[in-house]
Parts: sequence; structure tokens; C-alpha cells
Amino acid sequence: MRPDRQWIDYRMKDGALTMEFEVGIEGFINFSLSHPELMDQSRIRCPCNHRKCQNRNFQDADTVRYHLAKYGFVRDYYTWYLHGEPIEEDTGELDVNFNEVIDVGFVNPQPYNANRCSAKLFKMLKSADQEIWPGNRYHSKLSAVARLLNIKSEHHLSERAYDDICQLMSELLPPDNVMIDSFYSTKKLVKGLGLPVEKIHCCINGCMIYWGEDSELASCKFCHHPRFRRPMRGSHKQKTNVPYKKMYYFPLAPRLQRLFASNATAKDMRWHSEHESEDGVMRHCSDSEAWKHFNQTHPDFAAESRNVRLGLSTDGFNPFGQSGQQYSSWPVILTPYNLPPWMCMKDEYMFLSIIVPGPKNPKGKLDVFLQPLIAELKTLWEVGVCTYDISRKQNFEMKVALMWTISDFPAYSMLSGWSTAGKLACPHCMEDSDAFTLSKGGKTSWFDNHRKFLPRHHQFRRNKNSFLKGKTVGKVAPYVKSGEEILEKIEQLGLKKVIETDAESTNARIFKSCECGWKKRSIFWDLPYWSTNLIRHNLDVMHIEKNVFDNVFNTVMNVEGKTKDNAKSRADLKEFCRRVELHQNESTGKYPKATYTLDKSRKKILCEWLKELRFPDGYASNMARCVDMNKLKLFGMKSHDCHVFMQRLIPIAFRELLPENVWSSLTELSNFFKDLTSTVITEEDMRRLEDEILG
Repeated sequence: MRPDRQWIDYRMKDGALTMEFEVGIEGFINFSLSHPELMDQSRIRCPCNHRKCQNRNFQDADTVRYHLAKYGFVRDYYTWYLHGEPIEEDTGELDVNFNEVIDVGFVNPQPYNANRCSAKLFKMLKSADQEIWPGNRYHSKLSAVARLLNIKSEHHLSERAYDDICQLMSELLPPDNVMIDSFYSTKKLVKGLGLPVEKIHCCINGCMIYWGEDSELASCKFCHHPRFRRPMRGSHKQKTNVPYKKMYYFPLAPRLQRLFASNATAKDMRWHSEHESEDGVMRHCSDSEAWKHFNQTHPDFAAESRNVRLGLSTDGFNPFGQSGQQYSSWPVILTPYNLPPWMCMKDEYMFLSIIVPGPKNPKGKLDVFLQPLIAELKTLWEVGVCTYDISRKQNFEMKVALMWTISDFPAYSMLSGWSTAGKLACPHCMEDSDAFTLSKGGKTSWFDNHRKFLPRHHQFRRNKNSFLKGKTVGKVAPYVKSGEEILEKIEQLGLKKVIETDAESTNARIFKSCECGWKKRSIFWDLPYWSTNLIRHNLDVMHIEKNVFDNVFNTVMNVEGKTKDNAKSRADLKEFCRRVELHQNESTGKYPKATYTLDKSRKKILCEWLKELRFPDGYASNMARCVDMNKLKLFGMKSHDCHVFMQRLIPIAFRELLPENVWSSLTELSNFFKDLTSTVITEEDMRRLEDEILG
């Protein structure tokens, strides 16, 4: 803290504003007005601590003066860098004892040049060296509190039970113990971590969240549903203002600052720029073309190696399990890619950012719940946040960029705004799709859409028998549109964000009348750099691998209701392809058995083999529990089980059970996924895979 800004923390005395605070406000107003380049015409940024402002909104000078007197300054805003004051980096040596390092990697005691937020953390961590009573070497005050909080969470203890346990332990321990006595004391102790959570009220239908300018509304501005539940009649203990639904948002900046405040991770946050890379080899995201393109497009951001790059992933799950009620909750997780690959994929570095409540799938309204995150990401890109780097012993202005999202195909539609249903579902071909509807099956098919990606003179382009009968392909694949082109198209169509008024009706009209695949304007386009990203959305390979495995395995095992080889597909096959050996026998009305399916005896052999199969501990789950010997099929396979079966077991399982040509095709598919998901990918391997696919 600057010595001349101590008055910021002493606003009130005896119920009135202090003279120093009033003088300080006037000095701040005059200083801000002297930097018109950072003003919005005649308005300045309001740094008050009200949730609507906090340096996000511009107000006139009188309003800012009133807000500061009423709410005070936003926390830790001692250097007015958003109003024109330069940030001074103190690079002096730390006056600390480096032999005193606690398990979580934080230096103790605190460095004198750390910012106030980090200083609170170091002060709280002093309790890690404080014995629960003199002479006890097993537990400190902080470790005891951490253990108790874990027990409370695991066993669902109430606060009253927690208080009683603390009081009993305090009575059992020696008189000079420092054991906390209540849950309130515990919260005061761990508050120094500085990892807040925001509970934001939502519309019960997912139309909006009561946040920002809408925080004071009493009903939904779209469906007009009331925000709060009506109190129950006859109840003596009535709770007022209980919302119908609420979401949880975990601010990003404090957790990223912790990575730089810890000796265990601060240096690794620069690994992406300091490690030795090899041409044509990709071991980390920083070796990819998309990363290098971002560096070239935004050189100022890339110049500071400590600026953070993130990946966002989300998917729905049922917290009650398969046997519970129907419920769909959507966690949004952020991963810092600054860390090396052996760290950034660990659970402790995957930050839960948002919990979207159920019970319904948010579908196209997912953007409603992403508003706080996008607003913080914009601030962290444009302004940054003052952060203490313990590895270099200095403060710096940390900025953050979101590189891309990762999801399955349905969630891709929710994040990008492009429809993944119907004939225009392919996000690569877009309006240039060759999909068609099967006359018997009634489903949309992309069969034979891939030949346009082959070289111009490839023999498969002229093949009239192995693909759609009588069809040759002369067209070429459409080029991949850049982010600027896509954003320009969205703006030309006039699509709106789902958080805007009349967005649902406007977007639906455009979607139908223009015959395009865009359903909305994604909220990610609000990020200033999003249109310049080379890759904006990625599909999760584990989801794809599981879907491919399920369809292939169930077809080979001829599982009723799940096989893709059914009567309707055989009828469509007769109409579109030349597969005479699979056509229906007109005299008997039966379909001949395909060479790629197993008979009952061979299915039994395979299931018995899987029943006895054992893996090394931790390699895979017990697949024996997934084998149904009565129906001769597999059930309850998790994504990782399918991953192991696809890449490791298919070449072995079907070696003696299927014809050579079928087995070799499945083995090539297995090897393709194995090479694609390897920890090290080389350009040479990718060219080899492409050559093998082209034949």
C-alpha cells in the first residue's frame, strides 16, 4: 500500500466521513479529470465498491463523488492505473526467510512488496506454522481447520454440529491451544485465501440472470416470472426474498493470482514461452499454429510471458446419477495453458468457474449464464489486474485471453451459435453441405460427403460403385472461413445475443427465412480478440471416440435397437448403393447376414473373454461388470472404458472372430485414434495418417 493512500481504508469515524477521506476524494476527482484520454466524454470511471460500478461504469464527477462517499473505493485500488496513474513495479529483494516454506508452496512470512490481496494471503498462511498447541508436531491451526472442513463436507454436517465438535475438541486439548471454536471463526480464518464465490439469482426459465444493470429487478424482463418465491402461509419462520433459482460464479482473477503467489507454480506459469520447442513436433498447445498465430496477431500480449491463456470446457451431467431424477447441471471449467502439459491437465489446475443450475438443459440460453465470466475476461484483457509474482519478486499487470472452447457436438451449438441439427449441421461445410434425408430411415445422412476433400485426381472421385451408385464427384471442399468473415456474416444477418430484447423471435425468423445454420450471436464475439483466433471451438475427442466405438461395437455384436444394420438401413442401402449381397431376399423376405456381424456362438466367446479380462490397477475399470451374458452385449461403458477398448482391445478381440478384411479395417480405425490422441504429435505422423486414409 502506498503511504499517501492510507486514507482510502479510513472512510468513516464516529458515523461520519473523515476529513482525510473527503480531501482524498477531491484529489481523486481532479486527478481523473486531468486525464481526458481515459474518460468517456465528460464521464470518468467510477471506482466505488458498489457491485454495479467497480471501475466498470462511467459516471459524471458528482455521481462518482457521491458513490465514493457512500460505498468507498473498490478493494486494493491504491494505484489509480485506470485513471492515468502509472504502475510502479518494485523489484527489490524480499526480506523473507526462504527456509520457511509450507506444503502448499507459499513463502512465509509475507514479502513487503506484495499487493494487498497477496499480503492477506501470506498473513493467513502464517497459521500453517502455528502449532495447535505447543509441542504438537502433527497439526497446525490451518491443517486442523482444513481437516474439519473436509469432514463437514464429506459427512454433510450442519453448522451447529460443526460448532459442537470444535468446542469439544477445544475442551479436550491443553489449555494453551489455539483451536478455533466455531464455524464463524473458521470462515474468518480461511477468508484470507481471497477466493470468493458469487451467488447470482436467475429466472426460473433461464431467460436472464439478475446481475449488473438487472440486479434490482423483481421479475423476469422476458417471461415476467417473479424472482422470489412467495412466503408460505402459516409459517412462523418465514424467509423473505428466496429466489426460485440461483447460479454460482467463481471469479477468475483471484485464483490466477494464487498461481503466481505460490512457489510451486509461479515459475511454471512461464513454461509455455521458456521451454525448448522442436519444429514439426507438438507436445503442448504453445507448439500449435493457433497459438503462434495469436502471438503474431497480438504481439503486446505475447511480449509478457506471464499473461495467462485459457481454455474453456463445459458439458452437462446428472448429479443424482443414472438412478436419480432427471436433472441437467452444467459446470463451466477453465484451464490455464501457461502450465506444462503434466500440470495443466491435473484436477487442481482445472478451475470451476460457473455452475449452471438445472433441472433443464439451458440449450441455446447458455450465454445467459456466461455473462459474468465474459465481462471479467473483457476486463482482464483490456485492463488486467495487478498481480504479485513471487518467482521474480515483483508486481506486474496480468492480462488474460481465452484461446478456445472444448465440448461435445451438441454443446458446440450452444457455445458457437451454429446449429448442429439438420442438413446444415457440419460447421466446416456450412451452407455448402451435401447432406440428404434417407427415404426409409428418415434421418439426415452425410454419406459420401467426404469425397470432395480428396485430391482433384483421386481415383475415388470417379468411382460409381463403392459410394453413391452412379455418382462421381468433381466439386472441391469449401475453404475454412476466418473469424472476421463469420462475424461479418452474423452482423449482416442481424442476429442478436440471447440476452437482448426480442432476440428469440428475431433469431428464429432469420434462421428460417435465410436458410442458414446460425441460430444466435454468441456471447464470445464480445471478446475483442475472439474474431482473430485461428481456432475458436474444439470438439472433445473422447466424446467422438465413445460415439464411434458404441456404433461400431453394437453393429458388430448386432445388438437389437442399437445396431446401425437394421431393416430400414438395408432398404436405404438398396436405394442409394450397389450392395447386392445385402439386399433383401424377395422370396423369403429375410435379409442375409452381413460379414461384419457376429453370430451367437462368437458373441458368447467374446463376452466370456471380456468377463475374464483383467487390467493393471488404475489402467481401466472392471469391464466384467459391463458384460451381460444373457443378452450378449455390453452396458454402462464409461468414456474411458470405450477409449481403452477402442485403442487397445479391438485389434485383439476381433482378430479370430471377423473376416480378415473387416478386422484390418477396424484395426486401422483403432490405430488412427491411438495416433491422434498420443501425447506427442509430429507433422510427419499427421501426413502419414492422411496418406493412409487416402489409400
